[in-house]
Amino acid sequence: MLEGHGDDSYRYSKKIIADFSTNVWYGGEPLGLKEYIFEQWSAINRYPEVMAESLCEIVAAHHDLKSDRILINSGTTESIYLIAQAFSGKKTTIITPAFAEYEDACKLFHHDLTFLPWSKIREFPALSTDLVFICNPNNPTGEAFPQLENWIQQNPQTLFVVDEAFIDFTLQIRSSIRVISRFPNLLIMHSLTKAYAIPGLRLGYVVASEDLISNLKSIKQPWTVNTMALQAGKFIFENYQQIQIPLQNLLSEKERFVQKLSQNSSLKIHESATHFFLAETQKDDAAKLKQFLIEKHGLLIRDASNFRDLSKQHFRIATLSPERNNLLIEALDEWRNY
Repeated sequence: MLEGHGDDSYRYSKKIIADFSTNVWYGGEPLGLKEYIFEQWSAINRYPEVMAESLCEIVAAHHDLKSDRILINSGTTESIYLIAQAFSGKKTTIITPAFAEYEDACKLFHHDLTFLPWSKIREFPALSTDLVFICNPNNPTGEAFPQLENWIQQNPQTLFVVDEAFIDFTLQIRSSIRVISRFPNLLIMHSLTKAYAIPGLRLGYVVASEDLISNLKSIKQPWTVNTMALQAGKFIFENYQQIQIPLQNLLSEKERFVQKLSQNSSLKIHESATHFFLAETQKDDAAKLKQFLIEKHGLLIRDASNFRDLSKQHFRIATLSPERNNLLIEALDEWRNY
């Protein structure tokens, strides 16, 4: 899907004061990262590593895994399309609502698709497909599924493609990378752009069995991870303990934010395990609300009506600073009486 994602402020002439449409950490990149990257600037005069080999070794050591279980990619979207290509024509289940690129990538490579609502997975349904794509915690709902490993164990014939792009934004679950060695039918996609606020650099990685990684490498294009992204990845892991987001504070502010918004009779707020959450407008639709907020207040939300299984009323909000959150609270109060 080339259009219809969040963080689309570039499409509007109105100045955006606060962007609630993206679920990237609002605090910006880690302190010192920019200076570190510019110190490496002369490296752009040469081609980057073909497969980001040096970063692969660093990531593998971080997770106490062999490097042949890691594949560095240009963001999770590249990972999604590589996986869809590697399993072209397979029967695939997508847990919905979901990031649109799962479906788009699978359609491009002729997968036989079925869709399973998130509400059904807590029943641990038996699967009859070759793959299942699931985001945990989920985008756009922010829900988490702590029992995922039990479900994986009960369906050994199905490859679970688990997107952990937002694992750094929840306290309810831990990354499944810690159990990767127990499950040959588990593949994890991890993003380095969300928590470290570098989506413009595009950086992520896949963790899986040696055979699965080898399969992905056989179709991967060379040089997809640019030199600056490669250097950013090295900085992140070299300074890992010092640059983590203040998650407890972020989630505490999210609870305050949600509590305030829940007092607005024109809104329905949905529960979430992350800093972002779904809401529904009880008047008009999300597209009109989005336009109102842009034109009247310079605020941007994510119209979520194009997610499968969601309605025209759904929109997604990410928690920002208290000051910016208050701007949206006040603007939505105005929307109620607009």
